[in-house]
Amino acid sequence: MVFSRFARRFALLLPLIPSTLYLSFFIGYPLAQSLYWALTPSGGSGEIPLVAIVTSKRFLEVLGNTLLLVAVVVPLQFVLALAATLLFAESFRGKEIALYFFVLPLAVSDVAAALLWYTMLSPRGFLNKLLLELGVVSQPIQFFGYAFRHMEFLAIVLCEAWRATAIVFVNIYAGYQMIDRELIEASEVFGLSFAQRLRHIILPLLKPSIESALLIRTLFALQTFAPVLILAGLDIPVLATETFYVYAQLFDAPKASAWALLIGVLTFAVSSVYVYVLRTPRVR
Repeated sequence: MVFSRFARRFALLLPLIPSTLYLSFFIGYPLAQSLYWALTPSGGSGEIPLVAIVTSKRFLEVLGNTLLLVAVVVPLQFVLALAATLLFAESFRGKEIALYFFVLPLAVSDVAAALLWYTMLSPRGFLNKLLLELGVVSQPIQFFGYAFRHMEFLAIVLCEAWRATAIVFVNIYAGYQMIDRELIEASEVFGLSFAQRLRHIILPLLKPSIESALLIRTLFALQTFAPVLILAGLDIPVLATETFYVYAQLFDAPKASAWALLIGVLTFAVSSVYVYVLRTPRVR
């Protein structure tokens, strides 16, 4: 009796064994190794890598660039996605085609998107050629180079806004489809303006969708790698590119693990703040 009960339980757990072994080997072991490298003294100095990078002069620059990128890109994408949601909520001719082209960047990888924008914004790219032909500028606009880091940052923002706004839009637009149209129609009947409907009806009902959209997009923004590396190189270091640089160029695995650990800690902290701030109160 006991053996048969154990056999039934084992049979239920049997399908989980392959995935457990896979996750343990390919994720669990590297994660444990990275934590060990980041939190234990290494090298001749015996300094803990995490402490070394936090106290370095480069830390504040890397962290500041990362947070600045998130602070600019995420609100911009949220505003664009919300505006697009309100636009596509209306019926107009060619709506399906416009919707298709709006979400098309979802199919483009971050590397391909960055290369596309690099080609378009280069001194001999499409944008500069168009502006020169129209006589808007007398010489090409410089978007790249250490002396033009502010323009490199603008190029990164444009690339990310074009590529990833659709991620936020899909979440918010799906949430908008769940709103009862009778509520919006009733608000119109009672004379609420568009701003009042948006503030008191649409946004509160979209709160769960906004929470998931902002959470997903912020987590991805904290780990932005390819667009920054392709469009700015190491001129604008962020957490992901600094991790790559320390590991691939300096061959310092412990400090690279420490930078990766910071990404994980920051990601967890930001997600916790989102969940707390945007939580939906329980109705008693």
